Amino acid sequence: MRSTVISLLFALAANAADGPRTPEGKPDFSGVYDIASLTPLARPTQFGTRLELTDAEAEALAKKVMAAVAADSRASDPNRKAPTAGGDVGNYNQLWYDRGTMAVKIGGKWRTSIITDPPDGRLPELTPKGKEIAARNALQNRTTGAAFWITENLKPGPFDDPELRPLTERCLGTFGTSAGPPMLPAGYNNLKQIVQTRNRVLILNEMIHDVRIVRINAEHDPPDMRRWFGDSVGHWEGDTLVVDTTNFNDTPGLFSASRNLHVVERFTRLDANTLSYKFTVEDPTIWAKPWSGEVAWPKTSQRLFEYACHEGNYSFMGILKGARMLEAEALQKTSK
Repeated sequence: MRSTVISLLFALAANAADGPRTPEGKPDFSGVYDIASLTPLARPTQFGTRLELTDAEAEALAKKVMAAVAADSRASDPNRKAPTAGGDVGNYNQLWYDRGTMAVKIGGKWRTSIITDPPDGRLPELTPKGKEIAARNALQNRTTGAAFWITENLKPGPFDDPELRPLTERCLGTFGTSAGPPMLPAGYNNLKQIVQTRNRVLILNEMIHDVRIVRINAEHDPPDMRRWFGDSVGHWEGDTLVVDTTNFNDTPGLFSASRNLHVVERFTRLDANTLSYKFTVEDPTIWAKPWSGEVAWPKTSQRLFEYACHEGNYSFMGILKGARMLEAEALQKTSK
């Protein structure tokens, strides 16, 4: 009797560490996760090929970030002067951000970067097409306080049509490839909710409430069916959920990527309350070789709420009207 009780206790302890399972015996990843982290996607060059931070370095990073947060959280001076004409009119202050308080920690070690391969922790070299797309994206985000597209004779200009603006600005896609794939930490709204059934895994992203639905043991859709977040199918390799995503359209959620993007993600439980999220990105149109990374997904008791994003894009009237005013000023100058 005593040996039976001891065996039962060991079994319960093992199951607690292993985490819950579905009726089919697969790991049940259902729950809400907060992936906010101070670890950057690409490794700062001073770390070279070092994948890990020491405890002292991780603590110093956290203190530096928290000091910056405190400095930017000070009350604004009500008597401050107006911004300089054509200059930066400001952005969110730290009240709106939630980047986390520490670096990613996996296997008891702090990480210097999310990217794990190439060994230098940095994105591979861009192809000629990749450089072209990166330049186009930079043009969309360029601000000089003047109609540079007129003076530089750029056609079409970045503000000629609302549909030329980035998906994130139009509230059609998440900021910082938060919904992915791959799904990476962003400046705020870093919660992910997983709802799991036998044939489907749903991943709800807090940022712009995008939803990914992974079909288990399914075939990919035909190649002519394409989406911003691609077509995700999954299968189990032991206790690891492997998600293969293809069929992206010309503007995937991942920055600078093309319709040839292919992402493989691997979800594995590290402990009862943490997932390991590994991914490999391949897009021969954009990068000279594939690249991979890893992020820890800790469970949280927080709840997801709707992220409405511009409430119907009312700001676009101001964006396009401002561009027309700058154009008028530029044309007036060139006509003199």
